[in-house]
Amino acid sequence: MNESIATTSNKASNVIQVPEYYYAVDINYLTHMIADMLSRLITHNDLIPLTPSNLTRFHSRTPPNISLSDYLRRIVKYTSVEKSCLLILLIYIDRVCELHPHFTVSSLTVHRFLITAVTVSSKALCDSYCTNSHYAKVGGISTQEINALELEFLRLIDWRLCSTGPILQQYYANLVEQHPCYERTLSISKSGSKGKKRRRSSASAIETILSENIEQVDDDLSSSDTENIKIEEERTQKHFDTLLEDDSIPYIA
Repeated sequence: MNESIATTSNKASNVIQVPEYYYAVDINYLTHMIADMLSRLITHNDLIPLTPSNLTRFHSRTPPNISLSDYLRRIVKYTSVEKSCLLILLIYIDRVCELHPHFTVSSLTVHRFLITAVTVSSKALCDSYCTNSHYAKVGGISTQEINALELEFLRLIDWRLCSTGPILQQYYANLVEQHPCYERTLSISKSGSKGKKRRRSSASAIETILSENIEQVDDDLSSSDTENIKIEEERTQKHFDTLLEDDSIPYIA
């Protein structure tokens, strides 16, 4: 019994508190959470048989030698990517997989997908960004290839490259909630308890790997939990509406 209590206490003490809103989080924490999420996704998708009809320009013959986590950290380090551009990668995955159900982010596609997604998100959301030759060098591919991948990516996503602050915030909240090492510090408490929150992502690809967790949370939701979710969504919308009128805040897309 004492050992169980000690284990629980150690786990609690190892949880890292992150800001309530994504634009204030340390980018290294955000990178870690996204890398872990994508690692779980590709572990799931690597079980799907590869057929000639599923092959895309993003496929490599074999998985690259660099790990997903190291690759994403390399991109963050050498491209000075904005947090919004990093977080929106998850939205891009959902949009592409919604439009093209047979497309999978796997160990054969994730590296090219990431460097291409960062390239287009930076151009769509930022006033300044790197050249394609620089993105190609960071990603370990040729400039000609990044050019071709960019055009293919835009075709796959139907040029839907932007998102709203509240939607990005929902993805961030879900991302933190599903990671055992992080917890958001909320500015206000709800009924004296944090409770469990429903994941609100529309993600078909991301949701797949977490479906069991979602079902468990759905089963546990009470009417008060549902009301708390609605209150948080309304508060988030109001928060970002206020930020749009404030010139002193950091860039939030």
